[in-house]
Amino acid sequence: MKILVTGGAGYIGGTVAARLIAAGHSVVIYDNLCHARLEMVPSGAKFVNAELADRDRLEEQLQSGIDGVMHFAALIEAGESMAKPEVYFRNNTAATLSLLEAMLATGVRRLVFSSTAAVYGEPVSVPIREDAPLQPTNPYGESKLLVEKMLTWMYQVHGFPYASLRYFNVAGAVGGRGEAHEPETHLVPLVLDVAIGRRDHIKIYGNDYPTPDGTCIRDYIHVEDLAEAHFLAFDALGHGGRFIYNLGNGTGFSVLEVIESARRVTGHPIPAQVVPRRPGDPAVLIASSEKIARELAWRPRHASLDAIMASAWQWHQTRYRS
Repeated sequence: MKILVTGGAGYIGGTVAARLIAAGHSVVIYDNLCHARLEMVPSGAKFVNAELADRDRLEEQLQSGIDGVMHFAALIEAGESMAKPEVYFRNNTAATLSLLEAMLATGVRRLVFSSTAAVYGEPVSVPIREDAPLQPTNPYGESKLLVEKMLTWMYQVHGFPYASLRYFNVAGAVGGRGEAHEPETHLVPLVLDVAIGRRDHIKIYGNDYPTPDGTCIRDYIHVEDLAEAHFLAFDALGHGGRFIYNLGNGTGFSVLEVIESARRVTGHPIPAQVVPRRPGDPAVLIASSEKIARELAWRPRHASLDAIMASAWQWHQTRYRS
């Protein structure tokens, strides 16, 4: 099949794109490189450097025999969204509307959307199920939720088939590709930056949360498991329909536990400094992935935090010492 991957020069989109190519699919990467690098575009993919808001360019690509779209392109920093909400609504929500309009205009009817656990906000109960209240605590989560609302109406009015995959924290490396953002704000690569000597210490944003050790708890999923879920969802859409799934391990790890894992895996002390909380950070986010396990037979194969950390560390060392 021929698949358009928006944001395919990034960490997750690029990993999925590379695995699509390895599976024999034809891939078109559509990315503006605002937080990615050209060298991260997978070998064998056609690359289009363009804005997601450019409907004409989108239609041009979609008319080239595209069978479906995997949509990763987005700004993803919750903290930044609290300072610049307008930027997130334009880039994540309004630009995605251009994509949906282009798909409707060209008759491309299969979309896997990269959503987020941030649509839930502060959960009422954990683990979080897909039918939990949707109450984002930051504009990033709201920008993704607005896309989900648009997709609901597109399905209801146009019968537009889509899958919305609500990620929790994605980490790890596979096939020579690992987590790298510019600027970097995600915990695992930041901790590994300390281990490799690029940073003096890791910051812990608050240690007074209502959790066992006072630090935020998150559900970590290996990027290879995430990619597999995308393939399963894309295949399921071949029969039409609408799917909403959480993707996570179902096990939460605190910030301190992630730091301790990095210390074990790397053998480095990794100094830590507690600083004030960031606005909009929920205390606990843990997924229930029972629905996708039941309906698509998906289960994470890399559930160990140390295993996820080890794959990330191996890639991180190659990244800076090659």
